[in-house]
Amino acid sequence: QAQLAESGGGWANAGGSLTLSCAASGGTFSSYPMGWFRQAPGQEREFVAAISWGGGSTHYAEAVKGRFSISRDNGKNMLYLRMNSLEPEDTAHYYCAGDRSRRVGNVWVPKKETYEYDYWGQGTQVTVSS
Repeated sequence: QAQLAESGGGWANAGGSLTLSCAASGGTFSSYPMGWFRQAPGQEREFVAAISWGGGSTHYAEAVKGRFSISRDNGKNMLYLRMNSLEPEDTAHYYCAGDRSRRVGNVWVPKKETYEYDYWGQGTQVTVSS
């Protein structure tokens, strides 16, 4: 049973940058595709970015494409989300998530729905001021 713990959230001015980290333990991190989601007050949790097992493939929501970058270090069991050019609309609680579904072949199909992920962290708050 994998456990995930996010860190790195905080305050930023519009146009600024933050890097979120997600530490994984208790599972085989390199066997899980991973994702980042966010949830603003009164809104549903939404997909932000996803990354394949080895990190060679990534996928982003349109709202963050070109500004955010997802990466992972399997040797350290760490997942990252680099957020540049932050906007007030990026204010939300950010969650990392792991997909434990069995790998079939080497073709990775990014998953963008919350129900497709099995492991979740507690989240970290990001607040962007204008």
